[in-house]
Amino acid sequence: MPGDALLELETFLPYRLSVLSNTLSQAIARVYDKRFDLSVTEWRAMAVLGYRADISAREVAERTAMDKVAVSRAVARMLKKGLIERGTARHDKRQSVLRLSVEGWRIYDQVAPLALEHEQRLLAHLDAEERQWLTRILDTLWKAEQLEAKR
Repeated sequence: MPGDALLELETFLPYRLSVLSNTLSQAIARVYDKRFDLSVTEWRAMAVLGYRADISAREVAERTAMDKVAVSRAVARMLKKGLIERGTARHDKRQSVLRLSVEGWRIYDQVAPLALEHEQRLLAHLDAEERQWLTRILDTLWKAEQLEAKR
């Protein structure tokens, strides 16, 4: 028997953002999966490592808000494919850190421009003011969620 609270998914912000995110990710994923045999998780890990090298798999998971197990599996696949290398942290020799390999950089240098082009095609549907508002809104929601998570 239904209660008083009816959750309409089509208007529920987390659902809408999730669906949009998945749709956008899948659109570009079809390109890098087909051409480079990369999953969404592998590409996200690669993107993080292309921006910030020598971080742990845990840090990759934190920066992408992806499940640690999914990141661990992606890291294992990427190590096997020779796309990343594992080393030790300079500040703590007990900690394992990751970086893109030469082959990883070769692929990153091809995929990153495709991702940026895709982003630009999407943003072209917004005028300059709408793009600024989108950035402000996303930043505000991110900060609000971080505060909620601390409660």
